[in-house]
Amino acid sequence: MAEATITREHAQGLQWIKKDLLGLEELSAEEIRLLLATAESFREISLRPIKKVPALRGKTVVNLFFEPSTRTRTSFELAAKRLSADMMNITAEASSITKGETILDTIRNLEALKVDILIIRHAAAGVPHTIARQTSASIINAGDGAHEHPTQALLDLLTMQQQKGRIEGLHVSIIGDIAHSRVARSNLWGLTKLGARVTLCGPPTLLPAQVEELGARVTWDVDEAIRGADVLMLLRIQHERQEAALVPSLREYRLRYGLDEARLKSAKPDVLVMHPGPINRGVELDSYVADGPNSVILEQVTNGVAVRMAALYLVSGPPKTEEANA
Repeated sequence: MAEATITREHAQGLQWIKKDLLGLEELSAEEIRLLLATAESFREISLRPIKKVPALRGKTVVNLFFEPSTRTRTSFELAAKRLSADMMNITAEASSITKGETILDTIRNLEALKVDILIIRHAAAGVPHTIARQTSASIINAGDGAHEHPTQALLDLLTMQQQKGRIEGLHVSIIGDIAHSRVARSNLWGLTKLGARVTLCGPPTLLPAQVEELGARVTWDVDEAIRGADVLMLLRIQHERQEAALVPSLREYRLRYGLDEARLKSAKPDVLVMHPGPINRGVELDSYVADGPNSVILEQVTNGVAVRMAALYLVSGPPKTEEANA
């Protein structure tokens, strides 16, 4: 695209009216499409010699992360700076929470400093939602427990759309620790609302109960999940799950559910291999697959900046076309 604007064709007559971006479950298909169209319009900014537009000039954005993060925190920071916002990073270890201050008191103090947008990551599900009800600042959920990770799902959707030209009708298999994955939940909501077919695959101990009610097909057979899929999304096996004896061992998991060169041969020749990161190489993905021609993992990372630019731009207020132009 030649410019970073939200055109009438992109928005299809829609305007973003929500103060916050908390999850894809609460969004309509039209709102998800608006987010993706806005991200697409911002994507070319990263290709410019000067990677900046004045769309959020004068706005203050704060990353408030209570969990470790590399990709999400960094891409939000880059997104804010490319929109010309003032950006601050606060971790739990560097905040007054270590001195006994409550999260809500921290938020109220930041609000008193006239912060415009807060990006929240927390290990407990629902924390961004609680904060959003308590502050006039806009809240973006950067991951809350095992609940949702909306911007990760949006960058996944954007990558699929770019690579396949559509989302409707795609068969997407998500393989791994479904029960504890906020990425799987957000992707499930987004994919089904946009007309994709979703298969969830993993050990029985890592599949949530009654997940079929959310509109997905479930299988324990990884080879069945691979055959016929347009997209294979592998999820990280978290080491704490092994400690809880939910999988016998990482070696056993790799043998039964890992994607290697041999298994990839049974997939469609043009299948996309995706992973939200960080990758456990040699567990859920072999290096041949992670770095191979079917992998779009680094494209996902690149698209993360555009998606987070779109999220920041839309929650900041009504579209301001003249300010978004470079």
